[in-house]
Amino acid sequence: MKEDIFSKSLDMHRKLRGKLDIRCRKDIENMRDLALVYTPGVAEPCRAIARDENELWNVTIKNNLVAVVTDGTAVLGLGDIGPAASMPVMEGKSCLFKRFAGIDSIPLAISTKDVDEFVNVVSKIAVSFGGINLEDISAPRCFEIESRLQQELDIPVFHDDQHGTAVIALAAYKNALRLTGRSLAGSKLVINGAGAAGSSIARYFLAAGVEDIIMCDVNGALCEGYPQGLNPAQVELSKVTNPEKKRGGLADVIKGADAFLGVSRPGLLTGDMVRSMAKEPVVFAMANPTPEIFPDEAFAAGAAVVATGRSDFPNQVNNCLGFPGIFRGALDVRARRINEEMKLAASEALASLVTDAELSKDYIIPSALDERVVPAVARAVAEAARRTGAARL
Repeated sequence: MKEDIFSKSLDMHRKLRGKLDIRCRKDIENMRDLALVYTPGVAEPCRAIARDENELWNVTIKNNLVAVVTDGTAVLGLGDIGPAASMPVMEGKSCLFKRFAGIDSIPLAISTKDVDEFVNVVSKIAVSFGGINLEDISAPRCFEIESRLQQELDIPVFHDDQHGTAVIALAAYKNALRLTGRSLAGSKLVINGAGAAGSSIARYFLAAGVEDIIMCDVNGALCEGYPQGLNPAQVELSKVTNPEKKRGGLADVIKGADAFLGVSRPGLLTGDMVRSMAKEPVVFAMANPTPEIFPDEAFAAGAAVVATGRSDFPNQVNNCLGFPGIFRGALDVRARRINEEMKLAASEALASLVTDAELSKDYIIPSALDERVVPAVARAVAEAARRTGAARL
């Protein structure tokens, strides 16, 4: 099955020679059309922008254009394959922006691993765009890149690998806790994987009200005084997670935990580990394409609900549930940034689409193809932007 989809995808890409094209909104059928679209008529919108740069939003594609930007250092599960090899993924992301939210976007692969150079390039081209979607950039560089661009630019800068996954995971987590009779504040969560996604999920879950989180990486549980070298983001996380200062590997610290969330590697969670957790635990095994544990094994070990990153199992934590609606809402109010309140509003909107009557172990999060998702998330994000002063409109 996997081999077939891979070969079919390659054949499709070769046949199409890329998944994107550019189309004019205005037909050019005669000389008058040409005069309106280009010279001499185009001089007047140029003059309008020169008088007031805000007119750029009104007379150009900026109001609905996002840059999908990468350096190719953390592409899917393929790792550092370089900017050229990342382009099919960036094109795919642009296709999803258009399909789910009607947003135009341009894939941009930048040939540098130097943080200063990357930030400089994106800053210089940002005038054309209404938002910047950072994609597949390795940790810890991704943290500094996003932070610096957020400070320099007055448009949303959003690293989807960090925040998109976190927004959807929180929505699913809320509903999993609702199903099992737990609360955010009362739940004990172990997150396996302390890279870009895991670190962002931990910070985001803490902001949402989860109080007891243990972070694990390949060397074991993070805590203050951790013996191995940590990057700056992990040092900060070690100060606000693992309140009981537990030490050891995943098998040690998962005992008695209510929930597991993995953004790590295949097969790292065993049935015995699940059996050592609290009664009816929640398991989010989101390594892709092969999860930390497969759902059938997790259920056999006593899990009450299981989510993965795969579309062939129920409860897929799919970034398509987040970034299209988040950017749609931000662009609709010409937001200057995507702040924490906007992300939390997106999670709540997504979670609320699953009613009490519908909630089950196989349905804690809507499908990526659910047509209600983007309007609900966009509406919630736009309202939060206005409420918090991030919106221009």
